[in-house]
Amino acid sequence: MALRPNNNFRGPKREEDQHRTNQGIRGVNEVRLVGENVEQGVVSIARALQIAEEQGLDLVEISPNAVPPVCKVIDYAKFKYDQKKKQKEIKANATKTVIKEIRFGPNTDDHDFNFKLKHAINFLKEGAKVKAYVHFVGRTIVFKDRGEMLLLNFAKGLEEVGKPDDMPKLEGKRMSIIFSPKASKK
Repeated sequence: MALRPNNNFRGPKREEDQHRTNQGIRGVNEVRLVGENVEQGVVSIARALQIAEEQGLDLVEISPNAVPPVCKVIDYAKFKYDQKKKQKEIKANATKTVIKEIRFGPNTDDHDFNFKLKHAINFLKEGAKVKAYVHFVGRTIVFKDRGEMLLLNFAKGLEEVGKPDDMPKLEGKRMSIIFSPKASKK
């Protein structure tokens, strides 16, 4: 039995260019020309391409929905590089929300409760959100009131460093509450 090659591999995915360039700008007669060393204004598409070619640069459609479309005379490779750099910077500056979970049983003892409370305080001081929940296994669902009291005591213990987003909610066999860190005073 001979093995046949798997032809499902199509190579790495290439990003489609979001901007039309040079000869790819079709369906328009005039464009608004912008860029450095360019007289800005509305010109014909042929004249815009000629200006870009004279400078050894590309004509890039920046705003295709404008009337007439806005085109810029720039080096397209450098333009794409700058855009990627900006996207990377925006992504790096975006805040990432971390949610730490703390699990209780309806019959959690005081020592375990205090131990988990200390961990929750540390998580909130680090800036993470904390989701505390009581998991009811089997017939322990009859102790819903114990679970609610446990979570309310937990909220009382976290008053100084965090605030609850909502009251405890029962979802299936879990009663949960989420805490957000309080803004630190400077």
